[in-house]
Amino acid sequence: MSGDLVLRGSYSAKIDAKGRLKIPTAFRPLIEVKPGGALFITSVDAKCVRVYALAAWQAVEERLARVPPEHPSRKKYLNRVNYFGQMAELDAQGRVSIPQRLREAAGIVGEVDVLGVTTHLEVWNHERFVSKLDAEPFTEADARDLAEFGI
Repeated sequence: MSGDLVLRGSYSAKIDAKGRLKIPTAFRPLIEVKPGGALFITSVDAKCVRVYALAAWQAVEERLARVPPEHPSRKKYLNRVNYFGQMAELDAQGRVSIPQRLREAAGIVGEVDVLGVTTHLEVWNHERFVSKLDAEPFTEADARDLAEFGI
């Protein structure tokens, strides 16, 4: 990602029979990926899929390089993102293949929600995401916590 471009908002999409996601048109220029461009597809918790333009993922790796290699949280994080992670390319129709292991773990089939999360996209099974919103309401305490940051 360059400059002040930020991934935000959400769009509905479908996973096709071959496990491909068509990146919503509004997000394509913001992830700076053209057909054949490199993406890194991964997850930390297998609840959703994270889609990074390679440059955005490399920025994460640069920050990780500052964490001591033996740090247990670093190891856990890398174990998960590498277990679920694979390099991918955007095809000429703006689609990217979601790795089967990750599709199955995150329930990424049929209707999905694609959310812009500042530096990357999150892809959620629609029903799972709606359940998450219901189970984790935004509370007055959350609003007070964010007010400390001027939000």
